[in-house]
Amino acid sequence: MEDYTTLKEYGDFTYEEKKSVFIGECAPVKSEAEAISFINYIKKKYPDARHHVYAYILRENSIMRFSDDHEPQGTAGMPVLDSMRKRGVTDAVAVVTRYFGGTLLGTGGLVRAYTEAAAGAITRAGVITFTTFKKCSVTVNYSDYQRIQSVLAETEFRTDETDFRENVTLVGRVLLPRVTALCTALSDQTGGRAAVELFEEVYDY
Repeated sequence: MEDYTTLKEYGDFTYEEKKSVFIGECAPVKSEAEAISFINYIKKKYPDARHHVYAYILRENSIMRFSDDHEPQGTAGMPVLDSMRKRGVTDAVAVVTRYFGGTLLGTGGLVRAYTEAAAGAITRAGVITFTTFKKCSVTVNYSDYQRIQSVLAETEFRTDETDFRENVTLVGRVLLPRVTALCTALSDQTGGRAAVELFEEVYDY
């Protein structure tokens, strides 16, 4: 499976400009139906708002859509979409709800406000990258356990559980391209005493 970057969770951020309030909200989604459902949820959440500007990007059929929702063309939907593209996220939707404050903001003001609200929400949500890991176990004696800590850190080995018995066994995962480097470094660091067992591949972030 190919690597991809998306939002970790729901996020929101409020930005104010000359008494207009811009509420940015975003979430990870898996399909266009989920994206539309989120947009409709936000519209129902703020039924009295002037605008509900949105954008979403999906791996499914390489879909990328946005709406200015009656704001001047290019001042709203595109800035929200650009905020998502700058973070490299896909399978994600963002909606910025505007409550008009009575003062026109002009083209530059609108672009800035929609960008700030969307970017703030994305930052709050957090960005993660899904990729392929190799599950494995590493068994060493107690004296070697301290020696291999630097190797585990350098290869970004993720420990899921540690079993302290006659020897120390760490069960975890490492990024697929780093498997060889992990095995080689562990062998070098322990004089070949480390026992590494490789298991299935898993897709995670």
